[in-house]
Amino acid sequence: MSGPVVRVARLRGKDDEDVPLPRFATAGSAGADLCAAVRSDLVISPGERVAVPTGLVLEIPPGFEGQLRPRSGLALSHGITLPNAPGTIDSDYRGELRVILCNGGSAPFVLRRGDRIAQLVIAPVVQPAFELVDDAAALAPSGRGSGGFGHTGRR
Repeated sequence: MSGPVVRVARLRGKDDEDVPLPRFATAGSAGADLCAAVRSDLVISPGERVAVPTGLVLEIPPGFEGQLRPRSGLALSHGITLPNAPGTIDSDYRGELRVILCNGGSAPFVLRRGDRIAQLVIAPVVQPAFELVDDAAALAPSGRGSGGFGHTGRR
């Protein structure tokens, strides 16, 4: 199956050639691994949040977005996650791709240059037209109604 072409530039050119480009770990991977382009080891203390550089600028085609997602191994083993998951990269953004990482674990975590830090999923986007109605009663009824926050049951 073929998807859209996402053009990638290294922000610092040859200075970042040792940091891998986004890549899929297996043929069935939904997300491409993103790697850290930190200049030296970065210690993330428990409870700390940092914006980690990737050294990359992306050109995501119109009609698509990039979604940043945590890596399950980092989350389970070290408590490293993305506090805004999934993070969104708009198709018209041309700045450096940085990944917000948070240490929810109990020990400091050392991040090294080239470490895999997140997954990038490219997904289609639909921009709907929003139509204002006079009253909520004008909206079509649903079986759920206004029930929320746990309304559909536990587990």
